[in-house]
Amino acid sequence: MSDLTPQSETPTPTTDKITQAARETIYLCNFRVSVDGEWLCLRELNDISLTPDPEPDPIAIERLNLMNMAKLSIKGLIESALNLGRTLDSDYAPLQQFFVVMEHCLKHGLKTKKTFLGQNKSFWGALELVEKLTPEAGEITASVKDLPGLKTPLGRGRAWLRLALMQKKLSDYMKTIINRKDLLSEFYEPNALMMEEEGAVIAGLLVGLNVIDANLCMKGEDLDSQVILDGQITAILDQKNYVEELNRHLSASVNNLQAKVDALEKSNTKLTEELAVANNRIITLQEDVERVKEESSYQLESRKALRSDSAPNGQALGETRKQLKEETLLRLDVEKELEVQIGMKQEMELSMKMLEKDICEKQDALVELRAQLDDMRVINQQLSHKSQCADASSKQKSEAITRLEEKINQMTGTVKQMETSEKHLVKQARNLNSAAGKLLQLQQ
Repeated sequence: MSDLTPQSETPTPTTDKITQAARETIYLCNFRVSVDGEWLCLRELNDISLTPDPEPDPIAIERLNLMNMAKLSIKGLIESALNLGRTLDSDYAPLQQFFVVMEHCLKHGLKTKKTFLGQNKSFWGALELVEKLTPEAGEITASVKDLPGLKTPLGRGRAWLRLALMQKKLSDYMKTIINRKDLLSEFYEPNALMMEEEGAVIAGLLVGLNVIDANLCMKGEDLDSQVILDGQITAILDQKNYVEELNRHLSASVNNLQAKVDALEKSNTKLTEELAVANNRIITLQEDVERVKEESSYQLESRKALRSDSAPNGQALGETRKQLKEETLLRLDVEKELEVQIGMKQEMELSMKMLEKDICEKQDALVELRAQLDDMRVINQQLSHKSQCADASSKQKSEAITRLEEKINQMTGTVKQMETSEKHLVKQARNLNSAAGKLLQLQQ
């Protein structure tokens, strides 16, 4: 009868072993929990990169910065021009800034050509290609060459940009030369902005400038050595553009972090539901274990009663033994499943704790980024205010210069009148002297 008694000392997988195995690496949903010394690390599987990040190309960074500056300049010019609601002239500050940015874009990656006067580095040669590729552009090139006072290729290139903008053909002409990189390679290095994708992007952005009207008078302007913007205004605008670009990157980072926090919250909710299901399953298994224990106790009592009976029934005893063996095996299976469920519950609790910790860290980072974003917005407003003050100061200085010129003109007219009066008085004095001499002669 001893073979029918349950073996309570049979080795089975324990909760400690399951927990120890779970501490090494847990793959749950789309996250990995791994051990790093005394720390548990939770990382998203998609964020794990097996290859190191390549070193950034400084020339590519220059192209990207120039493209971003062109985007900001074109966008600001269009918005300010539409708000202004009138034809733009040469003194309009956003328009001057746009020409500065375009000049830097066209100068990026230019090849240096040697001449008898020394080394020359100008984008005028590349702009002259438009006349060969688009015959209607010959009018602009001829007008530039006929302008008096232009002595350098830089001045001719600046004049060409202004005429193309007034004709609303700047985007078309830029696309024409960018599409012929075989010809541009004579003037630009292979990694120059005009030879890469950023040049095509800028050419596409220039289409938006067709909605504005400009009337630029270039006669009398020194385009050869002209300083487009005052140094203080240039510094303020550069700072403003940098802050706006940094503001955009911070906004993108905040949005990415917010998306990750939302994904973690969804995963947390899913894990909570799975944990509740596992708890219910554990409770059910515990009830099954209790029921099996009660049935086993009842079978043992029945077996003892059968042993004490003087006339046992052999067939009934065999059936009882068989049933007791099945119940014992069922109990062992239920205990094993219970241990597995307990191990899974502990794994899920550990993952839940790690997810909650990661969510808290992401929320703290999100709060810090939002604070930085608010600070950047305040700085942006301050720089905008400084820019407006600088523009106002420049206008006041221009008005003062205009008033001084008017006063100088008035004083010049007054001086001329006084000189005329002086000549008239001298003439009268001579006449009087002559008359006096005649009178003296008559008296003698």
